[in-house]
Amino acid sequence: MRNTSGKITIMAVCLIVGIMLSIQFRTSESYSTNFRGVRVDELAVKNSTLTQEKEALSKELISLREKLTNVSSDSQMNADLQEELRKSNMAAGLIPVHGPGIIVTLNDSPRSVQPGDDPNAGLVHDLDILNIVNDMRASGAEAICVNNERITAMSEIRCAGTTILVNWNKIAPPFVIKAIGNQQLLESGLSIRGGFLEGLKSAGLQTQLVRNDKIDIPAFTGALKFQFTSPIQSNKKAGV
Repeated sequence: MRNTSGKITIMAVCLIVGIMLSIQFRTSESYSTNFRGVRVDELAVKNSTLTQEKEALSKELISLREKLTNVSSDSQMNADLQEELRKSNMAAGLIPVHGPGIIVTLNDSPRSVQPGDDPNAGLVHDLDILNIVNDMRASGAEAICVNNERITAMSEIRCAGTTILVNWNKIAPPFVIKAIGNQQLLESGLSIRGGFLEGLKSAGLQTQLVRNDKIDIPAFTGALKFQFTSPIQSNKKAGV
């Protein structure tokens, strides 16, 4: 009787323990599954958020690079335009310049006029200055001035009575004609045998030609007026 009773008790205890272990295992498995699910969902949200932030930063980086490229292009374009404008102003004589070149000085003859002599023969005339300027241009002068009057495409060298006008301003002897350019070519062009400068010297006028490494030539200060000239407007499209 006691043995039967003991067996029943042991079986009951084992059954209870088995049931408890089963419940504990199921609870633990359910908790672990729920925990893993929550953790995966959280990581998925974080991953999605990081992906969106990366895409936004990539777009911003591309935008900044485009802006930087545009700024660089605009800066280069402005620099190129400024350089072209500077060259155009130099060619037009609208800005002061300096550089190596030559200086030719002309003055009236020191010889006193004798009876029967032509008094104009010993004087420097406007055509004398004009011919020297033309010889300088032909020898490659990049900038020229006469008594600090800048010579441009609009300049006039002319006689007005007993005075000479350059850019409508009166100048008087000695006439200092400066030219910037290749010194050797300028000197050779002006000193050529039988050239105009040699002819003035042979006529008794005072002439001097010297090289100078630092010549300053001022800008043209007169008014640029175009009464009859206007630019041609092109209606042609690019590629047509």
